[in-house]
This record gives sequence, C-alpha cells and structure tokens, in this order.
Amino acid sequence: MLRHEFQPGRLVAGTFLTLAAVIYGGDAGGAWETPWFVVIPVVTGGLCLAGAVGFLTGRVRGRRDRARPTA
Repeated sequence: MLRHEFQPGRLVAGTFLTLAAVIYGGDAGGAWETPWFVVIPVVTGGLCLAGAVGFLTGRVRGRRDRARPTA
C-alpha cells in the first residue's frame, strides 16, 4: 500500500459527517426521534472545524518545510 500524507482536516470532516449519518440512521431505525434541524449545526460546525484544522495543518507544515535545509 502506498503511503500518503495524513490530513487531520479530512478526519474531522469525516467524523462529523459520520455522526450526522448515525443521528439520521437512529431516527430512521426508530431508536430515537430527531428533529430535522438538529443535524444542521452538527454538519456546519464539523465543516467549519475541519476547515480550521486544515488551515492550521497547512500553516504548520509550510513553516516546517521552509525551516528544512535543502541540501
């Protein structure tokens, strides 16, 4: 398997979207009642947090790459 760069922003986005799917899945399966508007803050907050994490990851990696000597 090829190695790839870890991207924490995508991990955060996937976690929150999976949480939204579990919330709707539980509602559809009859485990609990969920109003339709509950998932909107979960998805919006998750995507905003994922964007912030992705931005910070890029800044940290950019600074780390500039600090490395090229020899």
